[in-house]
Amino acid sequence: MIRQLAAWTQNWKLILTLALPSIISFASGTVTGTINLMMVGGMGALVIAVVGVSNIIAYNAWALCSGFGHSVNYLVAQNYGAGQMDQAVRRTYIALYVGLAAAVLAVLTGWLAPGLILRAMGGSPELVAAGGSYLMYRLYAVACFTLSFILHGFFRGIGDTRTPMVMTIAANVAMIFFTYTLTYGRWGFPELGLSGAGLAVLIGEALGLLGSAYVYFVRLNGRYGTRRRVTVDRGEASLILAESGKLGMQELAMSLAMFVFTMFVTRLGTEALAANEIALNVMGLGFMPAFGFGATATILVGQEIGRGNPLGARRMAGDVAVLGSLFLLVLGTAELVFSTEVARLYTQDQAVYELAGRLIMASAYLQLFDGLLNYYAGGLRGLGDTTFLLRVSLILNWLLFVPLAYGLTFTAGLGSMGAWFSLYAFLAAFAVVLCIRFYRTDWYSVTVKQSPGHGG
Repeated sequence: MIRQLAAWTQNWKLILTLALPSIISFASGTVTGTINLMMVGGMGALVIAVVGVSNIIAYNAWALCSGFGHSVNYLVAQNYGAGQMDQAVRRTYIALYVGLAAAVLAVLTGWLAPGLILRAMGGSPELVAAGGSYLMYRLYAVACFTLSFILHGFFRGIGDTRTPMVMTIAANVAMIFFTYTLTYGRWGFPELGLSGAGLAVLIGEALGLLGSAYVYFVRLNGRYGTRRRVTVDRGEASLILAESGKLGMQELAMSLAMFVFTMFVTRLGTEALAANEIALNVMGLGFMPAFGFGATATILVGQEIGRGNPLGARRMAGDVAVLGSLFLLVLGTAELVFSTEVARLYTQDQAVYELAGRLIMASAYLQLFDGLLNYYAGGLRGLGDTTFLLRVSLILNWLLFVPLAYGLTFTAGLGSMGAWFSLYAFLAAFAVVLCIRFYRTDWYSVTVKQSPGHGG
C-alpha cells in the first residue's frame, strides 16, 4: 500500500509539473483576448463586431491547421520514449515544410480576400470597410502561430511544457502592449486604430515564432541535432499529412459546431447572447485546465508507448483523469457558490447577470464531462488513435449536438438553458465514448506509430 501510494505521488507530481505550464499557457491567451477586446471596445459597436467576426474566422483557420502541432506532439512523444530522436527531428521538419505551405496559403488569403470573406460572413458594407485590414493581419498571425504550434508540439513531446508557456506569455504581453500603443498612438507610436490592434496580434505571434525557432534551432541543436538539412521521405510525409488532417478536421468539426450553437443563441435576443458570452468566458476557467491536463495525457501516454510500456501509459492517463477531475471539482464548487456574483462582474444588467448566473450554476459540475473528454482524447492521441477521434467527433457534433441544441432551444422552448443542456449532453456522450474506447484498447498490441510501408 505504501509503495502504491509512493507511485501515485510520483506520478501526480510529474503530471502537475507538465500540466501547470500548459494551463498557464492556454489561460494567458484567454486573458489576453479579454484585455484586448476591452481596450478596443471603447471605439464602438462596429469595432466589437469586427473583432468578434474576425475571431471566429481566425479560430476556424487555426483549427484546420492545428493538426500539424497535435500530430508532432504525439509522434515526438512516442519517439522520445523510444529513444528515436533522429526520427522525431525529421518528422518535425516535414511538419514544418507542410505547415509552411499552409502558412503561405493563410498569408495569401489575408492579402487577397479579407473583404470577400467578411462579405461571405454576412458583414455589412461598413463592417467590411472597417474590418478588412484587421482580418488581414489576423490571418497573417494565424500563419505565424501555425509554425509556432508545430515547434510547441516538439517541445511538449520531449516533456518541455515550460518553453511553450514562456513563448506564449511573451507573445501575449507583446500583443497587449502594441494593442494599446498602436491603436491609440501612445508613447510615440502611430495611431492606427483598429488596424493597429490587428497588427499588434501579428507582432505578438511573430515574436513568439522567433523565440520558439531560436530554442529549437539553436538551444536544442547540441542535444538533438535540430539544425540540419532534411530530405522529405514520402512515407513520413504521408503519415504527417494523414495524422495532421485527421486531428485538424476533428478540431474544425468542434469549432464549426460551436459556431452554429452561437448562431442559435443569437436568435434568442441580445440578453441571451450576452449571458451566453459571459457564461462561456467564465467556464473558460474550466476549459483551460481541461486542455492542459489533456495535453499532459498525450505527452505521458506517447512517451510510455515509446518505452514499450503500454500498461504504464494506461495508468498515466488514469492518473491524469483523476487529478484533473479533482481540479475541476474544486473549481466547479467555487463557480456554483459564487455564480451570480461572478456574472455581475461583467454587467450590471440584472436580466443578463441573473441568466448568466443560472448558466454558470448549471455548468459548474457538468464541466467535469468536458474534462474527461479532453483527458481521454489526449490519451487516445498519445496512442495514435486519431481515426477514431475524427469519426466520433464528426458523428457526435453534427448528428447529436447541433440537432439537440436546436430541438431543446427552439422546439422544446427551453431557450438558453436548453442550449447549454444540449452542450453538456454532447460533452457527456463524447466523454463516455472516449473513455470506453480508451479502456477497451488492446494494450498489448500498441506500438510506436510508423509511416506506411515501414518495416518496424
